[in-house]
Order: sequence, then C-alpha cells, then structure tokens
Amino acid sequence: MTGQELRQMLLDKWGYSYDVQLRRAQGKIFLQVMWKYLEQVSFPLNEAEYQEHLDSIANYLHALGGSTQVQTFIAQTRDRPRLGKAVSIPLDLGDRASEWIL
Repeated sequence: MTGQELRQMLLDKWGYSYDVQLRRAQGKIFLQVMWKYLEQVSFPLNEAEYQEHLDSIANYLHALGGSTQVQTFIAQTRDRPRLGKAVSIPLDLGDRASEWIL
C-alpha cells in the first residue's frame, strides 16, 4: 500500500483526508486514524507535507506487515473518527512484535 492508496481509502470510507499516527500502547502497536483532517483550515500540514507523512506511514505498515490488516479493518469498521476519539486499528505482528517494540 502506498501513501496515496491509504489516503484514497480514508476518503472512500469517511470522506476526509484524516491524519494517521502509529502509536504503541500496552505492548501493542496501533494505527490511529485521528479526528483532524487535511481539509480543515486549522490542520497543521500542507498538502505536500501530508502526503509525505502518509508515504512514511505506509512504508512502516508495509515493513510491519500490517497493510492488509489496515485495509480489512477500515473496510469493516463502523467507527468513525470524531473530536477527541481516534479510530484505533490494532496491528498483529505475530512473532515479530518484539522486533518493533522496545
């Protein structure tokens, strides 16, 4: 998955270019779809910076082996990002989890 494909997936599902972040919590890694989005006036990134950020997130997802998990979760979830509440997508890294969690 590329950054552009990730962005299109967010647009298709929720209609906005939401910010995404990788987070570690409770010994697990999550991709969080945040409530801020590119189309907001107050969004801190411009178009090029946002796309660069998505490209780096997509590269991490590919390296972690979590691209398919993210695609499946987004397609099936009924949750939506809203103010103060991100959509958290757990990434199952299997036996390789210890490589990524320090």
